[in-house]
Amino acid sequence: MAEAYLISREQWADEPDAWKGEFEGGAYGAGLSVIFVSTDEIGYGPKLHRHPYPETFIVRVGRARFTVGDRIIDAEAGQIVVAPANVPHKFENLGPGRLETTDLHEAGAFSTEWLE
Repeated sequence: MAEAYLISREQWADEPDAWKGEFEGGAYGAGLSVIFVSTDEIGYGPKLHRHPYPETFIVRVGRARFTVGDRIIDAEAGQIVVAPANVPHKFENLGPGRLETTDLHEAGAFSTEWLE
């Protein structure tokens, strides 16, 4: 029987009171890694990059502008954006106010090629 794991907030969160941080599931037998983004900074977001696996973005709060390949997508709370494997992508907080996303990486560890 496989072992179950309980991962405490202190093991993945950057801040004690915000959903902000990273989790790599490979160490726990999971083929999934997660980035929790929480920012009030308008324009904040990762530079252009790609992964050898798909990345799925769940916009939980706010609005973001995604660039996925040649496509520009403005997404808001409740919407989901999927960037296919090996396709360059980035996003930024459009504001006004906070952006919170949950970014799902279909791999047990992050593998990122920065293009900018």
